Amino acid sequence: MVVAISNVVKERIARSWGRQVDDVIYPPVDTDQIAPGTDDDGFLLVAARLLAYRRVDLAVAAATKLGRELVVVGDGPERGRLEAEAGPRVRFLGHVERNDLIDLFRRCHAYVLPGIEDFGIAPVEAMAAGKPVVAFGGGGALETVVDGVTGTFFADPSAEALADAIERLDGIHVDPGVIRERAEVFGRDVFLDRWRDLFRRLDIDPSLYSAE
Repeated sequence: MVVAISNVVKERIARSWGRQVDDVIYPPVDTDQIAPGTDDDGFLLVAARLLAYRRVDLAVAAATKLGRELVVVGDGPERGRLEAEAGPRVRFLGHVERNDLIDLFRRCHAYVLPGIEDFGIAPVEAMAAGKPVVAFGGGGALETVVDGVTGTFFADPSAEALADAIERLDGIHVDPGVIRERAEVFGRDVFLDRWRDLFRRLDIDPSLYSAE
């Protein structure tokens, strides 16, 4: 029995291991912990470990090009280089406490996902706060973000393409309630229900996975 966390991982398993994936069950996102935000303080937000493959450099370059405020949460070996390349409206906060991160989700204008993730929990957390996501059109974002409804995609991994997607988002009417509903598709209760359903189909004794 093989279970993948997204369809992109399912395809990778088939391609790399030659194994059939029996089910896709998305990771749980604690959407109940995040109340929808009612404020928009205008800043773009990215929260990630600052590693090269996360492509935070694209977000920094795009925000600098547009003169937009960008808040970067997270730390890592790329931080020094990114700070050197950033314009005056890009702020690096390093590690922040969970409550502070949720507050940032609730107050941001949009969340930016510049790299490819197998699933991507932070973008869904931003959507739980009712905020749209600007994402690279690959990986798990294709399964969580709805282009033109809960955010926008960019196809070319370049600062110019990301900047265009940010500006395109500004021209789209987004409904925070609809965005929140999309996030709830990936909530913790859905995750548990999917596993329970899988165990029932496998005829596993409920006492082995049910809490009393």
